[in-house]
Amino acid sequence: MGKVIALANQKGGVGKTTSAINLAASLAVLDKKVLLIDADPQANATSGSGFDLKKVQTSIYECLIDDADPTKIILNSEIKGFDLIPSHIDLVGAEIEMLNMPEREYLLKNVVAKVKDDYDYVLFDCSPSLGLITVNALTAAESVIIPVQCEYFALEGLGKLLNTINIIQKGLNKDLEIEGFLLTMYDARLRLSNQVVEEVQKHFQKMVFETIIQRNIKLSEAPSFGKPAILYDADSRGAVNYLNLAREILQRNEETRLKQKDKVMDK
Repeated sequence: MGKVIALANQKGGVGKTTSAINLAASLAVLDKKVLLIDADPQANATSGSGFDLKKVQTSIYECLIDDADPTKIILNSEIKGFDLIPSHIDLVGAEIEMLNMPEREYLLKNVVAKVKDDYDYVLFDCSPSLGLITVNALTAAESVIIPVQCEYFALEGLGKLLNTINIIQKGLNKDLEIEGFLLTMYDARLRLSNQVVEEVQKHFQKMVFETIIQRNIKLSEAPSFGKPAILYDADSRGAVNYLNLAREILQRNEETRLKQKDKVMDK
């Protein structure tokens, strides 16, 4: 049964989609079966994973609004084990259509329930907002990765996101945890980048991933070629960073699993 992780931050331009694509690709390279669900109307995770948006017939929109079978619309990427449920611009109107639907916060959870047994990890690329679709993703997820860019105003808006997560934990998904804060767009030459790293680590301590995603031209270029960094240039700093992040997540989850196993045995 796959672990469901949402990548969320209502602030745009923090490296959320880049992280979703490259983490999915890196986990697949490490022999995990991964499904990336593009829950952003901009559909950048779909095009950045190598799919032509003009050829997308059925997307996550139809799964939410028309109850389409998600298993029938899964796309296979170039990397074995990395699959995608695409997005479409139609998703822009989905939130309004979902307003009067019963159990509207659980629609994505119902979609995920039909596919997650086939994967080790299911990742959501959320839109840069705290609207109903992001709330759906957080309700469906077991944990959330929060990308934080190493730039000015990095912590701005994080309070709002953490408050939303808190509300969801209380009312919709009591099991939701923070998988970790991911520092992105780091430039070692800039004093500001180092200050942000210190500030985030001071605030959130062990909740911050040890892996830091460095600013990297290959990482920026890869989406325009419809490739994850590991396919575009496997030796690039960005590709190596995300491979290290995937290893760190796998190690953390294995440690958690062993602790839970020990607790059960102690009982």
